[in-house]
Amino acid sequence: MPRRGLPLQGRVRWLFLGLFLLLVLLLFAYLLECTPPADVSLVLPGLAGEGYGKEYYQALLQEQEERHLNRAASLKRQIAQLKQELQEMSEKLKLLQDKKELPGVQGLAETKDQEPGDLLEYLHSQIDKAEVNTGARLPSEYALVPFESFTSSKVYQLEMGLTRHPEEKPVRKDRRDELVEVIEAALDIINNPDEEDGVEEDMPMQRQTYTESHFAEGLYRTERDKGTLYELFFAKEDVSNFRHVTLFRPFGPLMKVRSTSVETSGITINIIVPLAGRGETFSQFLHNFREVCIRQDRRVHLTVVYFGQEGLQDVKSSLEKMSREESFSNYTLIPVDEEFSRGRGLDIGAHAWKNGDVLMFFCDVDIHFTPEFLNTCRLHSAPNKKVFYPVVFSLYNPAIVYGNLELAPPIELQLIHKKDAGFWRDFGFGMTCQYRSDFLNIGGFDLEVKGWGVEDVHLYRKYLRSDLIVTRTPVSGLFHLWHEKRCADELTPEQYRMCIQSKAMNEASHSHLGMLVFREEIETHLRKQAFKTQSKSED
Repeated sequence: MPRRGLPLQGRVRWLFLGLFLLLVLLLFAYLLECTPPADVSLVLPGLAGEGYGKEYYQALLQEQEERHLNRAASLKRQIAQLKQELQEMSEKLKLLQDKKELPGVQGLAETKDQEPGDLLEYLHSQIDKAEVNTGARLPSEYALVPFESFTSSKVYQLEMGLTRHPEEKPVRKDRRDELVEVIEAALDIINNPDEEDGVEEDMPMQRQTYTESHFAEGLYRTERDKGTLYELFFAKEDVSNFRHVTLFRPFGPLMKVRSTSVETSGITINIIVPLAGRGETFSQFLHNFREVCIRQDRRVHLTVVYFGQEGLQDVKSSLEKMSREESFSNYTLIPVDEEFSRGRGLDIGAHAWKNGDVLMFFCDVDIHFTPEFLNTCRLHSAPNKKVFYPVVFSLYNPAIVYGNLELAPPIELQLIHKKDAGFWRDFGFGMTCQYRSDFLNIGGFDLEVKGWGVEDVHLYRKYLRSDLIVTRTPVSGLFHLWHEKRCADELTPEQYRMCIQSKAMNEASHSHLGMLVFREEIETHLRKQAFKTQSKSED
């Protein structure tokens, strides 16, 4: 009679083989990641007569090199950790296999079609570990695994790999097939719901048929010790009502977690902007606000916290003019006669709201966003459950990016996801969507922090150490516009270092900075080549 434990032994062997192949793929990816690109464009960026010297660009280039070295060191640590986890898992699997082979122990499956009970229990335990229903307490911002975001045709990724593209089509067949499978599985769940599907907050789900064209956006992330989590959103013509499907692949077949209906029509976003001076940038911000928030979305409130007296009247006049021309009164201007502090301004704006709980978007005046981002903000925030920390796409200095043109194109034409146009600002935590109740319960900003940057990280760490889910992902509809950055002498050493790092990252891509550093050498080479070509033609 055949032994009933053999199917389990086969599963164990396949799981062990899969873990071994995963380690090999990660080692291969590490080798590819650390291989420098071979081609360098000979187009010289920057305007003629640029005022910066060679030493300036060498310093910026050194910042970029240090970032790549840190990335390589991080990959080495991850590979070492994966080796250790693989060894531990191998020992556990061996113990499990030995246990099942003991005499008198019954097999797990009574029939070939029945799933083993303890295997299902293990797979469901992986879901509990994957921050699906509640957040995991993390020690720092480095412990969070960010999501990648995708649409039906594009993937927006932080781990850019060999291509170095922040946005790309899923050209690899395995990646493309994976996303297609996930979308098809979600559609099958929506169109063939179970009895428990679609009920959220006592709101019954209406039966509708969805297709791939109704897919709005998705997120996914893979944690090497758990599996891959997928969050997918579908919408029909009424863009305020979304179907939300959560799937999980615990290094095995896809498992349904939940399928719900999400209504966003009643969710108002309070956009809070701390400001001091920068009148021209604020006019640009109001232009974007009119087009997106007033003329399209109309479910927003704008709160401007203005520090100081200089420029205050101009800001007030701009808001009143917008109100008259657009018949829009959902805004608040709060003058503060203090030295500028971003954390202090956002805290004042949050406490100024008196109409109960509200979804807040902490925003800067140099941020450009789209209508799609506002819905993304609503979909990934929930009171007492989760906060949203999008990764902004930061545009480089247009004087360098478009240096071969007489004039840089309009802002709207600069909003592209290309490696020489900008980068995912994964070290910035200032732009965030969270409910006012969560902000107050967590304790808000550390108001003792003055100046640039650190207060955002402190707030982010508070959420990581709480039971709330923190969703971190690059977002296609959120851009940071380039502006000259000044690092004040009053900053602490840590703040000053962060400011200089941000300034270096803002200027240009690694290849553009290299071209600027070696400009004279390249120009000399081109002149020699032109002279050789001319000499040959004369002969």
